[in-house]
Amino acid sequence: MTASNPIISSSSADLESADRALKQRPRISIRLRVALGFMLTFLIICALIISAIVFLSRLGTKERFIEKAGNYLFEIQQARRFEKDYLLYGTDFEEALSFVNNARHILEAYGADFCAVIGQDAYVRMSKNLLHYRGLLARLGELKTRTHAPAAEQGEMMQADLRRSGAELVSDAANAIDKERLLFHTWLHTSKIIAASVLVFILILEIYMVAFIARHIFLPFKRFENYMQRIADGDFSPITPVKKHQDEFTDLAVAINRMLKEIQDRGAQLVESGKMVAFGTLSAGIAHEINNPLNNISLTTETLIYSYHDLPDPEKLEFLHEIFSQVERASATVANLLDFTHRDQSAFKPIDVREVIDAAAALLQNELRLGNVRLKMVSDGPLPHVRGHHQNLRNVLINLFLNAVEAMPGGGRLTVSTSVEDGFVRIDVVDTGPGIPEEIQAQIFDPFFTTKAVGKGTGLGLSVSFGIISKHNGSISFTSEVGRGSTFTVRLPVG
Repeated sequence: MTASNPIISSSSADLESADRALKQRPRISIRLRVALGFMLTFLIICALIISAIVFLSRLGTKERFIEKAGNYLFEIQQARRFEKDYLLYGTDFEEALSFVNNARHILEAYGADFCAVIGQDAYVRMSKNLLHYRGLLARLGELKTRTHAPAAEQGEMMQADLRRSGAELVSDAANAIDKERLLFHTWLHTSKIIAASVLVFILILEIYMVAFIARHIFLPFKRFENYMQRIADGDFSPITPVKKHQDEFTDLAVAINRMLKEIQDRGAQLVESGKMVAFGTLSAGIAHEINNPLNNISLTTETLIYSYHDLPDPEKLEFLHEIFSQVERASATVANLLDFTHRDQSAFKPIDVREVIDAAAALLQNELRLGNVRLKMVSDGPLPHVRGHHQNLRNVLINLFLNAVEAMPGGGRLTVSTSVEDGFVRIDVVDTGPGIPEEIQAQIFDPFFTTKAVGKGTGLGLSVSFGIISKHNGSISFTSEVGRGSTFTVRLPVG
C-alpha cells in the first residue's frame, strides 16, 4: 500500500505575518555590496600599483645616483693617478686637470641628485673640496716652473695639502656610494617583504570575497533549496526572516510565500471538490458492497414465497437461515465502513480459520455456480486458532472470493489453501484470471481505486479489507503475473 506524506499547511495570517517580517527589515542589496566590494578591491590594487611605481621611481633615482657618483669617483681616481705621475715625473699635468674638470662637470650637472642623497651641506663641502683640489693642482703646476728654494719648499707643502684634499675627495665619494648602495639594497630587501605582504593581503582579500559570496549568495541558495525540498515534502509553512536585513532573496522569499498561499487556496478548492466526488464515490461503493447480499436475500425470499407450500420445513428453515446470514453480512459491511479507522479488539476471540473460510464459501455458492467457478480447498494439516472478529474476517474472504470470481468472467478455478508459517496462519486465495497489470499493482490497496467500469464499484473492498487485517495485526499482500492469474495472501498471527 502506498503511503502519503502529511501536508503541513499554514493560514493566510501566518503568511501575511511572515511577509511583513521579511519586508520590515532594512534593505541592503547584494548587488550593491558586491559592487562596493569589487570597487574597494580595485581601489586597493590601484593604491598598491601607484605605491609600487613611486617606490620603483625612487629606486631608479638611487640607481642613477650610484651610477653618476661612480663616474665622479672614477674621474677623481684618474685625476689622482695622473697627479702622482706629475709629481713624480713632471708629466701628465694636463690630463690630471682634465679629469678634475670632468669630475666638476658631473658634480654640477647632477647636483640636485647629490643633494637629495647626501644632503646640501655634504654637497657644498664636496664642491669646495673639489675646487680647492683643482686650485692646488693648478698652483702646483705654476710652482714647478720656478727653481728658487722658497718655491720648492712651498711646493712640498702644497703637495701634502693636495694629497690630503684628493684623499678626502675619494673618501667622500666612496662613502656616498657605499651609503647609497647599502640603502639601495635595503630598499630592495624591503620591496621583497612588501611584495610578499601584498600577496598575503590579496590572498586574504580574495578569501574574504569568496567567504562573502558564499555567505550572501551560495548559502541562501542552499537554504532556498531546502525550502523547495520542504515544500515538495508537503510542508507549506511560510518562509520567515533569518537575517537582519533584506536583499534580493527577500523578494524571492515573498514570492514563494505568495505561491504557497495560492497553492493552499487552490488546494482548498480541490479538497472541497474532492469531498463531493468522494461522497458520490463512497455512496456508490456502499451500494456495491451491500448489493450482493440484498440480491441474495431477494432471490431466496422470492423462492421461499413461490415454493413455500411445496417445501418441507427443514428446507424452509435453511432458506430463512440464509436470509439471516445475508442480513448479517450487509450489517457487518455497513459497520466496517462506519468503523474503518477504529481499533476494536474488545470483540476479538479465538477463531477457527477453516470455519471462517467455509462460511464465506457457503455465502457465495450462488455466485460461484453462476460464474462457473470451481472452488478447491487445500490444507497442510490442522490449523491453530487466531484471535479476531469472525464476521470481519469472513467479509475479507468474501471480498477476495468475489474479486476472484469477477476476474474470471468466463469461469475458472478458485483455490484456497491454508498453512502455518512463522507463527502466522497463512491463507492463499488463487485465481486463474488474466492477472493484474504491473502499472497498477502499486495502487491496488489505495482507497477508491478500481479497475471496474463506472457504476460497478470503487475499490473500497480491498482498502477496507486491508484495514480489517491491519486491525488483526496481520498483513495482506498479493502476487500477480499477467496471463497466469493472481494470488492474494492473508497472514494472521496465531492467537
